Amino acid sequence: MTATALLPELTAKVRHAAHRTPRPCACAPEAVLADRDDATVVRHGGTVAKAHAPGTDPAELTARLKVAAALSGTLLPPLADAAIPLHGRLVTLWEAGTPVDRDDPDAAPWEAAATLLARLHATPPAELPHPLPDMRGPTKAARAMTRMRAAGPHPAAAPVERAWATLPAWARAEAPAPPPKLLCHGDLHLGQLVRTSEGRWLLIDVDDLGLGDPAWDLARPAAWYACGLLPPDEWTRFLGAYRAARGPAVPPDGTDPWPALDVPARALTAQTAALAVARSVRESRTLDEIEQAVVDACDRMAAVPPELAPTPTK
Repeated sequence: MTATALLPELTAKVRHAAHRTPRPCACAPEAVLADRDDATVVRHGGTVAKAHAPGTDPAELTARLKVAAALSGTLLPPLADAAIPLHGRLVTLWEAGTPVDRDDPDAAPWEAAATLLARLHATPPAELPHPLPDMRGPTKAARAMTRMRAAGPHPAAAPVERAWATLPAWARAEAPAPPPKLLCHGDLHLGQLVRTSEGRWLLIDVDDLGLGDPAWDLARPAAWYACGLLPPDEWTRFLGAYRAARGPAVPPDGTDPWPALDVPARALTAQTAALAVARSVRESRTLDEIEQAVVDACDRMAAVPPELAPTPTK
């Protein structure tokens, strides 16, 4: 079933979850928050229903839901401890929150994101209520490369491929991540935060939650900073808050963080560029300025192996 065909059933499911009755209500019409191949998300009142990607492993999703419920001060807890099967998809229910305002970049909660990550990373894996699989960050990066290759020829694909080839096997999802493996979100960006009705920021989206290198969760802002797309003061706020909260992904203040961040940041740069190239082919258009900047970063990365890369300066 396509995501579009799933929508009526998912809408009925979230409406019932919000009110526990099929009767009409005075709420605003349902809002479709996402309708993609990998996720369909609908909101009704104060409840959100998410249909996860086809093929989602039910045991792994259940484990992630249990961890989210246990870490409710860091992760948004689910409203139910198990997913609901619906037309071949797994559906989970969540409290609706207020997302980050994309039109107000000055209000971006970098400190909150960093503090939540540090708290997540510091959670001892042995104390989790259920064993977790590896976090899926490298798998998503490898999937982006597959999408680029399947999209068809594009002149920007070559530098992305060269940058990808410089990465170690674990960052390409071809080998396990090196120890120690800590609890990671796996797909951190500002769209993964919501403010609850109590005013707390929490992390959302547990699909990639698992054990691995915590530097991966800092990699997207690090990559954008290295590409010149994230202002230095915002990167400094984020990194400083993470260190202040004693996050284990990077050394403490006074030590260069880039040796820990370089490989994950390169992988996220290649992933972002690969998705941009795939969109460019699909939409029959040239790369925009931001997409071209990420591809240009891949071109620079390919010329300097990770072990020789200098610390980015802006």
